[in-house]
Amino acid sequence: MVTDLADKLRRQISGGEYVPGDRLPSEAELCKTHGVSRTVVREAIASLRADDLVEPRQGSGVYVLQPKPVVTAPFSDVDYDRISSVVELLELRMAVEAEAAALAAARRSPAQEEQIVHALRAFVLQVREHLPTSEADFALHLAIAEASNNSRIVEFLRLLGVNSIPRQALRPSGTGQKVDDAYLTLIIGEHEKIVDAILDGSPGEARQKMRTHLEGSLSRYRKLLRSSGAEGA
Repeated sequence: MVTDLADKLRRQISGGEYVPGDRLPSEAELCKTHGVSRTVVREAIASLRADDLVEPRQGSGVYVLQPKPVVTAPFSDVDYDRISSVVELLELRMAVEAEAAALAAARRSPAQEEQIVHALRAFVLQVREHLPTSEADFALHLAIAEASNNSRIVEFLRLLGVNSIPRQALRPSGTGQKVDDAYLTLIIGEHEKIVDAILDGSPGEARQKMRTHLEGSLSRYRKLLRSSGAEGA
């Protein structure tokens, strides 16, 4: 009963029968109109209030509120199937992660070094076994971000999530697509150079190696963007 009444009132509000600023019928009127008890009416109003649709005003009644603007979550509209979206994301990642690598080289702790090395080994194993690599790749980039000891960089990377790692070229075995061994060697080498620079405590080198790595991905996807119908990266 409560749900039915709340849904009816929601439809009346969304349909314009009650507009922002209007006062809803009194409890007695709602009870009579819908054939329900005062308890049902109060619980239905409480449900609408929880959704910020109405506001009770002491001694006056219950009024319809102005709908709150819908706030789109950051990056929620990124289409990972569109190459142009991937290119935009890579450009953004390059700006942030190159600096994250430099900060990691300057600020990392021994425990964070260990985590980076562990993540690198896990990533290399996935690549060499021709297994899906996106999660392992993201874990490595996240470990580097955490070693920057800048919580906002970590927050940014977590916001992007594992889907920010484009992996059209690294298909798992059984998909019918052969992965180029030369590419696998390249991608492992790029990550190893980033980690080496961080462990060596060379911020400038770490920044450049991360930039080089992401520029390589960006270049491959730009080529895809120019080649209609092409696959791979």
